[in-house]
Amino acid sequence: MHAFDVLGDPVRRRILELLAENERASGDVVAVIAKEFGITQAAVSQHLKVLRDSGFATVRPEGARRIYTLDATPMAEVDAWLGHFRGFWTHRLEALATEVERGKRRRK
Repeated sequence: MHAFDVLGDPVRRRILELLAENERASGDVVAVIAKEFGITQAAVSQHLKVLRDSGFATVRPEGARRIYTLDATPMAEVDAWLGHFRGFWTHRLEALATEVERGKRRRK
């Protein structure tokens, strides 16, 4: 699955946000996602599987629990693709900063 297909789902993006904060047991992920999105444990498990299979998350057993950790390696693919467009918004943001400064000078 392509990185953007993985990131295209709001549930998976939210799981990645949780994992970016800290590694988490699958039960903790299920509790948060079920509350926020109103989906079942089985549905959350499927999203976790997609994240594992696509390389966005790793899992390790810890007793009866499964601990999920973010793996940011696939983000490099996203970053590379976005790199093609950074020049467009960088120039525009610099132009906006210039206009803001001009407005500040005029008010003085």
